[in-house]
Amino acid sequence: MWRSIAAKSRVVARNFGATKNSNNSNKVYPSQSHISIWVSSQSSENLRFLSYFSSNPNENDHSPPTNEDSSIISGEHNDTQFEGLSDQIPLPFSENGDARMDTCASGDVSVDSLAGEENVESETYEIDVEKLENVLHLLQSSDDGSLESTLDTFSLDLHEEFVVKVLETSHVLGENLIRFFKWAMKKQDRSVTTRAIDVLVSSICSSELRRKNAYALWDLVREIGEKNEGLVSVGSLNQLIALLSKLGKGKAALEVFDKSKDFGCVPDSETYYYTIEALCRRSFYDWAWIVCEKMLDQGPLPDSEKIGKIICWFCKGSKAKDAHKVYLLAKEKSKCPPKPALYFLIGSLCRDDGTVNLALEMLNDFEGEAKKYAIKPFSSVIRGLCRIKDLDGAKQLLSKMIVEGPPPGNAVFNTVISGYCKGGDLKEAIEIMKLMESRGLKPDVYTYTVIISGYSSGGQMEEACYILSEAKKKHSKLSPVTYHALIRGYCKLDQFDKALELLAEMEKFGVQPNADEYNKLIQSLCLKSLDWGTAEKLFAEMKEKGLYLNSITRSLITAVKELEQEGLAKEVSIEV
Repeated sequence: MWRSIAAKSRVVARNFGATKNSNNSNKVYPSQSHISIWVSSQSSENLRFLSYFSSNPNENDHSPPTNEDSSIISGEHNDTQFEGLSDQIPLPFSENGDARMDTCASGDVSVDSLAGEENVESETYEIDVEKLENVLHLLQSSDDGSLESTLDTFSLDLHEEFVVKVLETSHVLGENLIRFFKWAMKKQDRSVTTRAIDVLVSSICSSELRRKNAYALWDLVREIGEKNEGLVSVGSLNQLIALLSKLGKGKAALEVFDKSKDFGCVPDSETYYYTIEALCRRSFYDWAWIVCEKMLDQGPLPDSEKIGKIICWFCKGSKAKDAHKVYLLAKEKSKCPPKPALYFLIGSLCRDDGTVNLALEMLNDFEGEAKKYAIKPFSSVIRGLCRIKDLDGAKQLLSKMIVEGPPPGNAVFNTVISGYCKGGDLKEAIEIMKLMESRGLKPDVYTYTVIISGYSSGGQMEEACYILSEAKKKHSKLSPVTYHALIRGYCKLDQFDKALELLAEMEKFGVQPNADEYNKLIQSLCLKSLDWGTAEKLFAEMKEKGLYLNSITRSLITAVKELEQEGLAKEVSIEV
């Protein structure tokens, strides 16, 4: 407010044109016309202030104006000019009309400087529409080398507003915008501002994706950033990194990231995110992890959705353990990634024997409704525990699921049963199957098959056949794998008759023997009992069913047959 008063006072002083001679004896007062022009915007209460004002005031000169002067100031010649102004335009004057400008009178603040600031603040820039249209027409139509020379002929005032207006215009080729900006930068440095750079980067990044424009833009931004620290904003760098990421230019995005500190920019969460994205898109997972470590150390994490994407990228790059570190820090910062990302992380951890226990610990973070429907991650952990032969841990987790949830289904029970069968503990496998039945679940064909396979591998064919009979009671159609396990067990014991019986029985339970059963049985007949005759019958049966016997097994039948015939010939010759 005081600056406004000081500026107006300076206008008054100029209108007065007041001067003093060396002895301060002569005073010059403004004409009536000058007074009228100024007073039209002032209060009548301010007139006493004018009576003491001169262009070169003297602290000791407080003499009142003469009658002639007073008549001029009081408006005797034109009283109507001042009517009502005191009510319309209130100013900070005292009740008796004396102006209170102690600051200006003391000389602490220059009236000229205050007036100058007022003029700067009130200054407005108007864009020359005709010149703007000429520039836009040139940029939208020119694609040759004459653009810069043509711009030189326009005599443009490259004010920031003018430059920004050009850069914001749509339907302009990206390379032309860059060329215009370079031209403006050479003509006037004041046209290069943070706002103008932001608008240029935004215009290029939101237009057609072209690698040439992206690299040209980066070269320009780097040139500006290296010459003027702090002029390039982190927002512009983020947009540029995101553009390079879309174009699949991971190395270039990493270069922008590394240069950000040289430009005086502090990387934010978006900077880290888009750089990691660009590197992971090109499978540069090691470089991406270096950037991610910096993000974890400095703390600016992106939102939960983007954290989930980062976790998935590292899991795809076989860096599940590193992805787990991202998860732990996000958890510490109360940023929970989406469920699909967590499920994917747990599944990835379970694929590596050394990180299964990390996945097991993550299950403790599931609570309430989230835990109720988290059957997929729990199943993944149980499979991992069974694979590393931690069957007791798998059984404990199964029991915990029964009590606390999520409720286990057939797949989870079968995984534990299969683990015990492969470990040779068939008794525990049977117990798990009984537990499964007690929960109202029906053991499926796979359940019976893995138990049969376990018994057959141990040569316990009687127990295996008992389980087969139980399976026949519960299921009208069995699996070829079920019979294949039994046939393999009988062949190991050289009980080929029973193996052949099972082969004939398969069709009764809706199972068509495949080439594997025939192949296994024919090989056993040829190698162990040298029964090429039965092998040939099975081979003929395969042909009738349209099954193919591999050339090695066919050759085996022929070789055994020739050996037997050759042996018979020798025996006849010896007898003779």
